[in-house]
Amino acid sequence: MRSRSNNMRVLFLMFVFYDMNKSFNMYTSLVEEFKKNGHDVYIVAPGTDGQKTAIRKEKGIDILRVKTLPLKNVNNYLKGLSNVLLPLQYERAIKKHFSEIDFDLIVVPTPPITLVNLAASLKKKHDAKVYLMLRDIFPQNSVDLGFMQRKGLIYHYFRIKEKKLYQTADHIGCMSQGNIDFIVKHNQDLNTGKLHLLENFQYIYNGFGSDSDVLRHKYGIENKYVVMFGGNMGKPQRLENVLELAKRCMNYPDVVFLLLGDGVRMQQLSKKIAELNITNIKIQGKISKKEYQDILTVCDIGMISLHEGFTVPNIPSKSLDYWNVGLPILASIDKSTDYNKVLEDSNSGLWSYAGDHISFKNNFDLLYHNKDLRKELGLNGQKYHHENLTPEQAYQKVINKINAFN
Repeated sequence: MRSRSNNMRVLFLMFVFYDMNKSFNMYTSLVEEFKKNGHDVYIVAPGTDGQKTAIRKEKGIDILRVKTLPLKNVNNYLKGLSNVLLPLQYERAIKKHFSEIDFDLIVVPTPPITLVNLAASLKKKHDAKVYLMLRDIFPQNSVDLGFMQRKGLIYHYFRIKEKKLYQTADHIGCMSQGNIDFIVKHNQDLNTGKLHLLENFQYIYNGFGSDSDVLRHKYGIENKYVVMFGGNMGKPQRLENVLELAKRCMNYPDVVFLLLGDGVRMQQLSKKIAELNITNIKIQGKISKKEYQDILTVCDIGMISLHEGFTVPNIPSKSLDYWNVGLPILASIDKSTDYNKVLEDSNSGLWSYAGDHISFKNNFDLLYHNKDLRKELGLNGQKYHHENLTPEQAYQKVINKINAFN
């Protein structure tokens, strides 16, 4: 076997993977870092727009785009079926298009966990290492949100898959120390030496080119104090807390809450806003990454909301977008996450527990009335991001872990 210290052949089994020619996310940036550092990189990812399975070049990298069932913004039954079929579709595509390639490293993220059998099969066939990017602890998070019962057969099936995934992985990168502690506590037969810290990461994005006045006019936020909530809008985000805060701020005529993104609950959310007659919220569907980053530069606060029912520690990746442009963070969180420690250690935002509407509003008022505090927290977050959470640093953590066990 060739040394894994350089020039590895790396296969990424991806789930959410943007067209690299048009946008970027955490996973595309890690792929680029492997490519920059001389590795031969191959990606398997869902196709787009119903296209047939085929290899496409994106930034000079071979992306095997696989035709799958819908994976996002669909009901739970279809999502479950899509995830169960995904490894079979991936395996068939790999056999057809990558059969001549001998892989040294298999990188797989969660979600989903259903790719475990494929990862295990490829590991055995190629005598490869498997690196797991743990961004989601499933199925427990679905139990927390009421999507499945802990004593049910579905939970039992996925729990077996989860355990096998941890056993298959040679190294497991976790978002926070809270994640590591949770995995250790609930998987006592696991070799804890596999676990290490791999925080969420993102490129430092400096491509701000849109005119701020044009953006403010486009979104109807001229002369407004803008509170941003960007990204997915579903049950995990517990946006009822955001609606309650907006309602309590309606006596501030200059305040507007801007909700940008997508999710299965958007229609329900719009209906709820109308029912409660909340007039200071604007909802906009998903926009390009560039425009999203640009519009953040004209906002005053970046908001985080987590469901109070979580027992799994979650670290919201949308924080990276806020930190990148120097926005202070206002967070409503559950009692299991250690995200509050991240905010405190970086001194980049204020937090309260979900459902504590008085504290949430008090924290809002602290930021609203204190421009210097907003600037201080925002700059602290930007510094924290630049010094700790870049793809270059993430790549080095991954490669150091792999090389340490070579």
